[in-house]
Amino acid sequence: MKLSFYQINAFTDSSFGGNPACVVPLESWLPDETLLNIAKENAVPETAFFIDRGDHLHLRWFTPNIEMDLCGHATLATAHCLKTLLNYTQEELHFETLSGPLTVGMQQGMYHLDFPSRMPVATELPEILKNALNLLPAEVYKARDYVLVYNTEKEVKSIQIDRHIFDQINLDPGGMIVTSLGENTDFVSRFFTPQAAFLEDPVTGSAHCSLIPFWAKRLQKNELHAFQISERHGELFCQNKKDRVIISGKAKTYAVGTLWVD
Repeated sequence: MKLSFYQINAFTDSSFGGNPACVVPLESWLPDETLLNIAKENAVPETAFFIDRGDHLHLRWFTPNIEMDLCGHATLATAHCLKTLLNYTQEELHFETLSGPLTVGMQQGMYHLDFPSRMPVATELPEILKNALNLLPAEVYKARDYVLVYNTEKEVKSIQIDRHIFDQINLDPGGMIVTSLGENTDFVSRFFTPQAAFLEDPVTGSAHCSLIPFWAKRLQKNELHAFQISERHGELFCQNKKDRVIISGKAKTYAVGTLWVD
């Protein structure tokens, strides 16, 4: 079987920055095991598969380990693929996903993802997570993901994870966000997932479903500028709404090719 694929870096305009995703158009769904094997072989944080249903696009996301319920960077990559490489002319793209309907618009080279808001609530940090961290947070919250709030950007940059301990906790399908106010932006973050092929995700759109409402409330502002300060880095422009968030960013095509699947 011959399949086209497109590798795109999301939340960046650099060939070597942001978060890479592979986008694979399909005419019908392949077995889940095949989709997961393709994602493993692609060896990027996320592979997005979509089918054009006419009035909407059915979209699914796979890491090399599992199918995800929500992925921001691979959704942005899919929108970039559709608009710039596959010549879709719609003003807005409508996706049907495990997290419900998602809409992506594009203006002046920026993609705008309309995602669900997931305000985290205060909680206690499990002992196993405490033991996995080199520095404990000032505050702890949780929605899908744990949200660990630190006092400074320097602390967030200094976070180290004991993977042997961290991988013993099951957060499926979530992960752990570490965040603080930014030195040159509203807030910064990093994102870690236990038992994953990639311990640290370069730029995590879905994590901002919690980060945006959290920091919007704390800073008393609904327009926010964020950086995810992984090694590859990513820049996000954020808007807080009542029960939705708008996550905006750029994308850069890295590769176009063909997959041969038995």
